[in-house]
This record gives sequence, structure tokens and C-alpha cells, in this order.
Amino acid sequence: MSDLLNDKFWETIPPAWFQVRAQIRGAAAEQFNLSVEQFQVLRRIRRGFDSVSTLAGEGRTSRPAVSKTVDGLVNRGLVSRLTDTQDRRHIRLSLTEEGARVMNGIFRQADDWLEARFARLTAAEREQLVSALDLLQKMFKDG
Repeated sequence: MSDLLNDKFWETIPPAWFQVRAQIRGAAAEQFNLSVEQFQVLRRIRRGFDSVSTLAGEGRTSRPAVSKTVDGLVNRGLVSRLTDTQDRRHIRLSLTEEGARVMNGIFRQADDWLEARFARLTAAEREQLVSALDLLQKMFKDG
């Protein structure tokens, strides 16, 4: 049973995630003219990473590369830089209203895409899927 379960996992989760990720990146590129790097920086800022250093560490990329991407996003009005009043050396990054609108639009399209996939299932199958995802979440909780 273990081999079957492992095989089913590898046949399902990575391809599903690849399709979701492609959908999100496609929406970012086509609808909002964002490169993968720009989208990743916006996504991480949205998740609370608020400095070039933390973005570079999280994305495993160089500070100069992240700084260049942030400059482009600031110029497009999607990100703002705020000087920390306690430590003027720290520049905090945040999404502007427009940046939040763009990210919400990207994820709304992804949600719509997922909804269309879930609609292919019966109500009972959707319930089974929710239960299976609960188990998967439990399995990976706490490493």
C-alpha cells in the first residue's frame, strides 16, 4: 500500500501544483504584465516580507537583483518604500493600493480557475477531496 500511496502522491500533487502555479504566473504576465521575478517579490511582500534583505533571503537571490526588481515595482506604483522612524537605515516595503489590487486580481483569477476544476466533481467527490486535503494538511503539519 505504501508504494501505491507514494506513487499516487507523486503522480498527483506536483503536476497539480505545476498547473496552479502556471495559471497564476500566466495571469500575472498576461493580465498585469509582470515578470516571474516581479510577481514573486509582490507575493512575498504580500506575505509580510518587508525589506530587500528578507526578500533576497526568502527568494534565495542576490540583494542587487531584488533591489532592481523592487525599483521597477516602485516605478509602476505597485510597491512603496517607507523609512522606519525607529531605524532610518531600514526601508520597509509594502504594497500600494494598486499593488494589492493587482495581487487580488491575480489570485481571484486563480480561484476562478480552481472553481471551474472543482465544478467537474460531484458534491460527494468535493467532500471527499476536502477530507483528503485535510489529511494531507495533517500529514505535513509540523514538518
